[in-house]
Amino acid sequence: MASRQAMPHQDPKERIRNFDEVALGYSKEQALAEAARCLECKNPGCVQGCPVNVDIPGFIAQVKAGNFDEGIATIKLTNSLAAVCGRVCPQEVQCEDLCVLAKKGEPVAIGRLERFCADHERKKGVVAPVQAQPTGKHVAVIGAGPAGLTAAADLAKAGHDVTVFESLHDTGGVLTYGIPEFRLPKSIVKEEVDYIKQLGVDVKVDYVIGKIKTLDELREEYDAVFLGTGAGLPRFMGIEGENLNGVYSANEFLTRVNLMKAYRFPDYDTPIKRGKRVIVVGGGNVAMDAARSALRLGADEVSIVYRRSEEELPARKEEVENAREEGIIFRLLINPVRILEGENMAVKGVECIRMELGEPDGSGRRRPVPLEGSEYVLDADIVIIAIGTSPNPMILSGSEGLEVGSSGTIIVDGSGKTSLDNVCAGGDAVTGAATVISAMGAGKIAARTINKYLESDSSMG
Repeated sequence: MASRQAMPHQDPKERIRNFDEVALGYSKEQALAEAARCLECKNPGCVQGCPVNVDIPGFIAQVKAGNFDEGIATIKLTNSLAAVCGRVCPQEVQCEDLCVLAKKGEPVAIGRLERFCADHERKKGVVAPVQAQPTGKHVAVIGAGPAGLTAAADLAKAGHDVTVFESLHDTGGVLTYGIPEFRLPKSIVKEEVDYIKQLGVDVKVDYVIGKIKTLDELREEYDAVFLGTGAGLPRFMGIEGENLNGVYSANEFLTRVNLMKAYRFPDYDTPIKRGKRVIVVGGGNVAMDAARSALRLGADEVSIVYRRSEEELPARKEEVENAREEGIIFRLLINPVRILEGENMAVKGVECIRMELGEPDGSGRRRPVPLEGSEYVLDADIVIIAIGTSPNPMILSGSEGLEVGSSGTIIVDGSGKTSLDNVCAGGDAVTGAATVISAMGAGKIAARTINKYLESDSSMG
């Protein structure tokens, strides 16, 4: 069996000085060679691992035959954000993990082939989709992130009149404000959203549900509502010094870098501190994004501080490898206990304590236990806290009867139904911070539920 095709990348020494995309994509020859590795299984496991139900064997067979137009058409039957998924979806723990080839070697590079098909279409010119026959039903989608955009696209394909309400001045949700340009160019997000608009979806930005209109008012105006409001409320550690100048949540830092375009300095004079010694607390993809962004903004040294070992790092292996290549320092099995104050309430360092792994906790990972007397100080002028986010409670303003959990997440059943008669929800607003593709999968499930409800004119309850 031929080896898996390596993805071309920018050289690490060059890419740390720019925000251009790191992964450069397959050439036509590489895509053909990689597609030829597919065994065309009679019972393909890969499809079971795809939250948005892409016909993976079908599109790869088209690539293998050189029919790239048909390949992207097959993908778009169920996935309206193919160029996004081909870049940020964790295929290694989903479709590729269930590839037969993974049992004895390297799986087919499904995500890279999906990206190739999407990029082929973009270069050639995206064909405007045919709009469905209108049903006369009206659906409101709150949030223009991955869950909301997916639900909106599927509902529009079913012929419903869909309006998306987005609180920020731009669309894409975490795709725009959270994921850096070097992983997901904003031009690609814009083109994906434009495609969804061509399906007939109306998008209203700068529209805060909970302030301009309440959820209950929307329920009166629309036949059904989908809540895809994400999880944009940052969590902090609750330690001394988190109020100092130079302490950011990863959410705020990445929003300034991405949505407020600090990455385009000096064209945009975005207010953001550019530290020389930066510490990022956390071990997920968001922590990697923040650390690699800080490096590109001019930091001399950037460290990831994580309380568990490398084996427990929740970030994608590819992102960890990219960060290491770029010179990010990984300080593992340590945990901050205090952020130290310098002049004018500025950060001057972080006091940390060493950890060891004890018995597994509820997540199955071994619980980190502090080692008494092992405290020491790391110098820093910027600290970025990347330990997760929660749903913003603003959506609850003026809403009666929407059940939420103790952490503020919206409670739904397996079909995406909430406690309100004509309202579904999905994505990070339900699960807490998770992956883009899981949010998209939840958007699809909820769209199916809403569509059945609208077709039957009966209660979803």
